[in-house]
Amino acid sequence: ISGNARGSMGKIIVTGASGQFGNAAARLLLEKVPAEDLILLSRTTDKLAEFAELGANVRQADFDDPSTLRAAMQGGERMLLISTTRVGTRVEQHTNAVEAAKAEGVKHVVYTSILGCGKPDNPSVEQFDHLATEQMIEKSGLAWTHLRDSLYAEAVATAMAIPALQAGHKPENAGNGLVPIVSRDDCVAIAVGVLTQEGHANKAYDVTGPELWTLPDAMALVSQMAGKPIEIEPVDDEGMYLYFDSLGVARKASDIVPDGPIPWASEGMVTFGQSIREGFMNVVSDDVERITGRPPRTLRSVLEQFQHTWPA
Repeated sequence: ISGNARGSMGKIIVTGASGQFGNAAARLLLEKVPAEDLILLSRTTDKLAEFAELGANVRQADFDDPSTLRAAMQGGERMLLISTTRVGTRVEQHTNAVEAAKAEGVKHVVYTSILGCGKPDNPSVEQFDHLATEQMIEKSGLAWTHLRDSLYAEAVATAMAIPALQAGHKPENAGNGLVPIVSRDDCVAIAVGVLTQEGHANKAYDVTGPELWTLPDAMALVSQMAGKPIEIEPVDDEGMYLYFDSLGVARKASDIVPDGPIPWASEGMVTFGQSIREGFMNVVSDDVERITGRPPRTLRSVLEQFQHTWPA
């Protein structure tokens, strides 16, 4: 059957396709569209060899080098723009990608944003970049869909759980603020749904798990499952900065040592905790189930998946 007879919606571009989110999105897309309808972009294309062998279009692209981008975008109809990790300077990267996509005739940009984006007075510095990017995409004249992803359950299960279990305690500035912890699997599934279905243009979706958690309660579940104590030490924002200082984490993104051991800054984490504490993430949505056709994963199921990685 020719592509058109299958109701082909044109080629789909996935940026950052060698990253965790992009790789998972590419795999799921292959279950729904022919490989030749995929355009997978990465700075490190060798990581995408298996997709190239299946017939996907694998192309070199560097958001810091706009001259590479137009050729990379050629023939694309829809683009999954996965936010880059460079908090503070990524809006420029995202803008380069959208301008190149528009110049090559891409019609629709699906962007991975953050829950609580655009709420007045949201203190999260992570959110500032996402909001600026959402506004830039809307002003581009292209159709857009913003996927406002909550805190990843996988991050709770690994980056939060493992050090807390090793130390037996964890400082926390999020207080009793509520957050609908979501599996990255569900964030990927809703992205693929939006890219392969009609009817999602110019909409923003809250991508959440099925239940609200306080971070202390989430850590209590980790502690119970591991059979090891984790004492939560409530701290204010300055106390949280001091904790990250003690781990050698730069406070601001601009202070990160290039190629250093810690590629993130504490400012993002501390203000994220503040944002939870002040209620900016206290929302549960049914968007995941509505668009993917299946209920979102629970925190417990994701903790069970990663439990084998915890200290014995």
